[in-house]
Amino acid sequence: MPEKRPEPSFEFVQLLTSNQSRLYAYVLSLLGDCNQAKDVMQETNAVLWRKANDFEFGSNFGAWMLKVAYFQVMAHRQRLTRDRLVFDDGFLQEIAEDAEQLCERQEEKQRLLSNCIEKLNERYQELIRRRYTEGATVKSIATQSGQSENSIKQALFRARAALIECVKRERREKAV
Repeated sequence: MPEKRPEPSFEFVQLLTSNQSRLYAYVLSLLGDCNQAKDVMQETNAVLWRKANDFEFGSNFGAWMLKVAYFQVMAHRQRLTRDRLVFDDGFLQEIAEDAEQLCERQEEKQRLLSNCIEKLNERYQELIRRRYTEGATVKSIATQSGQSENSIKQALFRARAALIECVKRERREKAV
C-alpha cells in the first residue's frame, strides 16, 4: 500500500489560493490561449499540491510557483508540437522572464498600496475596504451609514487622493 502523503498546511493553501490570479496571468502570457492556460494552470496546481511539502516557508513562494508553471508550460508545448504554430523555446523564455518581472512589479505595487491603506484613517480604510474589497456600491454604503451618496463619493475621492500621494511618496523614498 502506498505511503500516504501529509496534507499541505493551511499556510500553503493560503499562499496557493491567494496567488491564483497571478499564476493564471503568467501562464496566459506564455500561452496566449485562455483554454490552454486554464488546463496548464490546473496541471500546475496539481504539481504544486503534490510538492507542497518541498516548499520552504520563508522562501519566495511566487518565484517557486512561476518556475513550476514554466516547466508545466514547456511540457504542454511539447505535447502541442504537432500543431502548426509553436514559438521556439528561446522566445518563450524571454516572454517568461518579462512576465515574471511584470508579476514582481505588480506585487511591489500591491505592497505599496497595502502599506498606504494601513496609513489611512479608520473611516477611509473602511470605505476603501467596503467599496473595493467587498464591491459595495456607493449607494449601499450611503444607505447603511446614513450619509448622502455625495458625502460618500467625496470621502472616497479624498481617500483615493491620499492613497495616490502616499504611493508616490513611497516610490520616491524607495528610489532614493
